[in-house]
Amino acid sequence: MSASIRYRTDHDLGPCVRVLAEVHAHDGYPVNWPDAPDTWLTPASLLGAWVAELHGTTAGHIVLSRSGRGDAAPGLWSARAGVSTDATAVINRLFVAPSARGHRIGAALIAQAVTEARSRGLHPVLDVVASDTAAAALYERLGWQLLGTVEQEWSPTRTVSVHCYAAPRCG
Repeated sequence: MSASIRYRTDHDLGPCVRVLAEVHAHDGYPVNWPDAPDTWLTPASLLGAWVAELHGTTAGHIVLSRSGRGDAAPGLWSARAGVSTDATAVINRLFVAPSARGHRIGAALIAQAVTEARSRGLHPVLDVVASDTAAAALYERLGWQLLGTVEQEWSPTRTVSVHCYAAPRCG
């Protein structure tokens, strides 16, 4: 059985936070657990959010947003493509429940967000913690281009290496 992807509603936030807690315990994502996870799943620059359901249960989540403070990929892409960062959309808050992996849910969620970005005339980009080799492998299997690796200060005592990716060009 394949997962179904649909727009996220306010009623989905509780189940999404529960799945996010499972992912955090299993994989350490997000690196810094947010004080208000439901707010973290709904950034101010939100363009769209989707959930994946498998067997009637929330199994995954993704957000598409405008570039925000700390997003490195939009700047790298815009410099390379010769366009403004306003021409990009950032894919983030992507996670799949550990129990639901192996059903191509991550790829389906990414495809949904990419379709939405392109329908708005925006080029999809993303940042991923360099130590998350499984996520990086997924993006590379899907043809995403590594733009570079940058160091980001996530707290006064923590610097993190982040890989920046851009979706393959259309056409």
